[in-house]
Amino acid sequence: MPTSLTDAQFDALTREVLASIEAKIDRWLQDDVIDIDSQRTGGLLELSFPNGSKIVVNTQPPLHELWLAAKSAGRHFKHDAGRWVDTKDGAEFLAALSRHASEQGQCALQF
Repeated sequence: MPTSLTDAQFDALTREVLASIEAKIDRWLQDDVIDIDSQRTGGLLELSFPNGSKIVVNTQPPLHELWLAAKSAGRHFKHDAGRWVDTKDGAEFLAALSRHASEQGQCALQF
C-alpha cells in the first residue's frame, strides 16, 4: 500500500523530482548528449525532444500522484517507501521515464 503523505510532503517530494529531471537535462545539454527542451509551469514539466515528440510529467496534488505521459503510454505513480511506483505494474518512476526518454530521444538516457 502506498505511503500516506501530507500535502506539504507531496509538494516537497514532487518539486524535488521535477528539479532533478531539469538538472539532468541541463547536464545533457552542457555535455552535448541530447538537446531536450524543458518547460516547467508549476507542477507540469514538458520535455520536447529533437524529433518533435514530447513527454509530460505532471503532479496531481488531489490524488498525491505523479503522472507521466509519453508517446507510447500514460502512467500514474504513487509514493511508496521512498520511491514513486506505477499504480498498475509497480515500475519505478525514474526507470519508466528513462525508458520512454530513451525511446523518444533515440539514444540511451538514464534519469
